[in-house]
Amino acid sequence: MCAGGPMLVHGPISIESEDGVVHESTRPVSAVCRCGATSRAPWCDGTHRLLPEKSRP
Repeated sequence: MCAGGPMLVHGPISIESEDGVVHESTRPVSAVCRCGATSRAPWCDGTHRLLPEKSRP
């Protein structure tokens, strides 16, 4: 994990969102959003850097 940022996952990953859509990545490392503020859910877009420190995961 990145402090205050995303969860880093190594290797292929599949994530099913609440609405049943499956998001897949075959990248060597994928950044999964933990703050919930991303515009690219479930992937991190760096928005956590704009949040007040106390609001970061």
